[in-house]
Amino acid sequence: MTLGPFFPREFGQGANDLTPARGEAIEITGRVVQLDGEPLDNVILEIWQADATGRFDNVDFLGWGRAATDANGIYSFRTIRPGASPGRAPHINFLVLYSGLMRQLQTVMFFENGNDPVLNAVQPASLRERLIAKRQGNTYVFDIRLRGEGETPFFGD
Repeated sequence: MTLGPFFPREFGQGANDLTPARGEAIEITGRVVQLDGEPLDNVILEIWQADATGRFDNVDFLGWGRAATDANGIYSFRTIRPGASPGRAPHINFLVLYSGLMRQLQTVMFFENGNDPVLNAVQPASLRERLIAKRQGNTYVFDIRLRGEGETPFFGD
């Protein structure tokens, strides 16, 4: 028997566009796969990020979004590139929810390899590359692998 929670398809729709907001408009897309590399359908991803100046408390930019993967495991967000908050490199926090997962998975997407306490905590250092999105113009590709070879680093609560 598969464990819940169970998400209706509508749960992940309509909250993946965080624009218009002041800053550089970007798209974040990626593919979510399981242990065998097969795509996962209807994975819910939530993001939380700073505004273009690195602030999380901007009343004009909430910095939160939600999307679901399609049958090919693809998700996408339109947002702005966040600025660096004090002591942190620019990043976007991800929460991953899926039917059958025993807990929420948390990870962080970075735009480049830099000095950041969360990124620096990932050991061995070779795993850090899995948290850095691949830039393609104004699109950043951030693939997430839930388990197995090439697994995305996840963080505790």
